[in-house]
Amino acid sequence: MKRIGFLSFGHWTPHPQSATRSASDVLLQSIELAEAVEALGGDGAYFRVHHFARQLASPFPLLAAVGAKTQRIEIGTGVIDMRYENPLYMAEDAGAADLISGGRLQLGISRGSPEQVVEGYRHFDHHPREGESDAQLARRHTARFLEVIDGQQFAQPNPRPMFPNPPGLLRIEPHSEGLRQRIWWGAGSRETAQWAAKEGLNLMSSTLLTEDAGLPFHQLQAEQIRLFHEAWRAAGHQWQPRTSVSRSIFPLVTDTDRSYFGLERGSSDQVGIIDGMRSTFGKTYAAEPEELVRQLAQDEAIAAADTLLLTVPNQLGVEYNAHVVEQVLAVGRELGWR
Repeated sequence: MKRIGFLSFGHWTPHPQSATRSASDVLLQSIELAEAVEALGGDGAYFRVHHFARQLASPFPLLAAVGAKTQRIEIGTGVIDMRYENPLYMAEDAGAADLISGGRLQLGISRGSPEQVVEGYRHFDHHPREGESDAQLARRHTARFLEVIDGQQFAQPNPRPMFPNPPGLLRIEPHSEGLRQRIWWGAGSRETAQWAAKEGLNLMSSTLLTEDAGLPFHQLQAEQIRLFHEAWRAAGHQWQPRTSVSRSIFPLVTDTDRSYFGLERGSSDQVGIIDGMRSTFGKTYAAEPEELVRQLAQDEAIAAADTLLLTVPNQLGVEYNAHVVEQVLAVGRELGWR
């Protein structure tokens, strides 16, 4: 069985052809889409985080709202840029959102992608230390976040508190038991996937890898997953990790589908430069359902992962995106994923 959810980048633009013309539209429709996908039998609602952009930026109010409105599906991010985060405040938000949802939070974190502004994390008053890169800043914030969500007691209590304290040092509250094992690292390379495994983080891999090994994207990503599992076993963790991949998949069933995505039938992997790194971009899958079954059966990374996240064109509205997810779920049944 494979979990299938959606991943929304949460775009909005004040354009007459956009179904999301404001931040309010995106937030409310994100909740509605999560409810619709749960009703269809989907497994997850995930949201991208981008700062200084007309996209979703502050995930925890949205995650808490989705958690309160749904009963079963996982809720998560793909991914939170840890360069921007205060680890302790984030731990409080994550604990609260997880408790509201009944333990369904699956939190994807990472260094993040290229920013909308130059070194935007500095505007949030986060600065690399002397000799530290921004990637190292993200990992330092991550390490502290993981410590405190694990329930570490570290804060000296006030001897004359306003309210009585439990004995001993205090921890971040609210604490949500089990959340530590539901943190994912968005790994853009084979090396970072191995690092994530050593740190005890689940693996979240997208439609982009910041390396080019001369292999088809799905094979390079499948190798990343294999190396992750090898590193996990070597690390000796006592629990079973999860892995996810993201894909753009559009079954061409209606005339509307064909008008939107028919030209993507010939899509192929691409190699380009992002953030100064030679990178491999995965193709879009767009075809009639029978052809999609054939194509997706050959995708080695989807086969290797336990979770598939569908990148949805959120500006086309809730009804259309629910239709896309429903059709992919039908294809998944044909492939034995459901």
